[in-house]
Amino acid sequence: MPRILKIYSPDEIRQRLAGHTDWSLGDDNQLHASYTLKNFAQVMLFVNAIAHLAETANHHPDLLIHDWKHLTISLMTHDQGGITDLDLNLIQQIDALPRYAPA
Repeated sequence: MPRILKIYSPDEIRQRLAGHTDWSLGDDNQLHASYTLKNFAQVMLFVNAIAHLAETANHHPDLLIHDWKHLTISLMTHDQGGITDLDLNLIQQIDALPRYAPA
């Protein structure tokens, strides 16, 4: 049986993102965050921590590593066609991860 989750409206999403300053709702109806870390090794540590959270939640964001120390994350519940609690819970967990500021 397919799961049915509440899909949040853009206004509800913006309200729920109030405490998550790295995240925004894109024109593509996905949540996006971009990070610049100290170096490639730090990006890989951060990505691997996100991968562990995603596997545990069985909810997988798109992760793009670029320019050796930059990471862009895109996230939505694809099978529901929008932003759900799965997304909001995962960004909360991602925001709780330690990060290293660029040098």
